[in-house]
Amino acid sequence: MLNGIMLLWFVLTGLSVLFVAVDIRSTPESPVLKWGFILLTAYTGPVGAFLYVLGCREPLPGTHEQYVQARWRQVLGSTMHCVAGDAVGILAGAVLGAILHLPRPADIGLEYLLGFGFGWTIFQALFMRDMVGGFYKRALKLTFIAALLSMNWLMAGMVPAMTLAMTALPGSHNPRAADFWFVMSMALLTGFITAYPINWWLVAKGLKHGMMTVRSGTDEKNSKSHGGGSMHEQGHVQPHEALHSGRPDKNSNAAVGLMAALSFLALAVGLGMATVFGGFGKWK
Repeated sequence: MLNGIMLLWFVLTGLSVLFVAVDIRSTPESPVLKWGFILLTAYTGPVGAFLYVLGCREPLPGTHEQYVQARWRQVLGSTMHCVAGDAVGILAGAVLGAILHLPRPADIGLEYLLGFGFGWTIFQALFMRDMVGGFYKRALKLTFIAALLSMNWLMAGMVPAMTLAMTALPGSHNPRAADFWFVMSMALLTGFITAYPINWWLVAKGLKHGMMTVRSGTDEKNSKSHGGGSMHEQGHVQPHEALHSGRPDKNSNAAVGLMAALSFLALAVGLGMATVFGGFGKWK
């Protein structure tokens, strides 16, 4: 029965990725978030496609600006951006860990380092550097806290889900088995859920951007006729403000420090659950 469920999941995932990849070309979203939705759908199958349609796809011409202003859609874009980028490194670490036969703690450590490294330096700072005036070092500085907190909460949900599932399915340790990719999909979906609340806080505090609208010249004129705004109309916004979905407020070091501490606590709880219920420390 499980094999049938996995087969159905992979078929639906393939169809979902095809739909999003084709349909999103006409959505007036930034290129990095377009790629983010395609990657998210590859990880989470029909769930990712559903989130794209519900949270980003323009319902009527010229309405994207107003449509994505809802806070939950802004947070969806922020969380999706986090998971899409981090998961590339996480999956690479999982495959390398399996090939090298690393002990499970070392495997998770590698997944964390590669996931955070790729998500922060590439998907966050490099792809978003134009929004801070084209300065990569500045983008690294501005995105570090957001990337760290998102990664911690993502792994806090992903590690116990992945560990418990792989304990129940011994063959899922092998990247050449379909079970492995099914488990990783379910684990990433769990991590998306646990990362969503912290991304709400990050967006609310102006520490992370959410959904955006990027139009061509013709689309921009149509958008204006419908009363919408676009990224092109934000040319006079200061670079550090353009990184966020709204105007950043003044974040105290104490508040950021507290949320960082909570994120590491959540990660520790996730590791603890994996150890107690999934035999995390005994894996090879």
